[in-house]
Amino acid sequence: MNIWKVAFFILSGTIILIAALVIYWATSPMETEIPTPKATESESTDSVLSVETTAEDFEKLAIKYIKQELSSSEIPIDIQVNDSVQLSSEIVAFGYNIPVSMKFNPVVNEQGNIHLVQREVNVGSLNIPPSMVLKLMNQAVQFPNWVTIRPDEKEIFVDLSKLTLPSGAKVKARDIDLANNRIQLEIVIPNQ
Repeated sequence: MNIWKVAFFILSGTIILIAALVIYWATSPMETEIPTPKATESESTDSVLSVETTAEDFEKLAIKYIKQELSSSEIPIDIQVNDSVQLSSEIVAFGYNIPVSMKFNPVVNEQGNIHLVQREVNVGSLNIPPSMVLKLMNQAVQFPNWVTIRPDEKEIFVDLSKLTLPSGAKVKARDIDLANNRIQLEIVIPNQ
């Protein structure tokens, strides 16, 4: 048999195997369970402040904490809060920077944590499934321990019970109504 034919079949087989592995990785489900939230019940000695803010002020607060936590990340992430929560970034693929923008609807659960449910995804001019974009973001960016990316559910889970402010205070979300530009938070400040 001709050596060129053997080399061709080996090269073709290798390319097909690599393509199959990439497709398998991109479409396989990812194990992401919502962590059991810690009870952030306020003690009788704690002070509880109810705060109502606007989307603009909430955006500034979110940017501050996310930028602090992602300061070592090579991929820039920008957050905007208006009628939805928008994340903008870029993914490096084959040496090209591809802009990514995602829109999320925030939903507050009973524990005061936030589920950002994916509403829209734009990846340059590519047609990529939203779960794959979240999976790529999860692989590329080291998010803080209070942010869990859940590609199969098409959401980002923000566990505010794990977020502690410098003073030791804890934050709970009460209501996020972006249509009316109204966000209600509860801040529990330990007095001991």
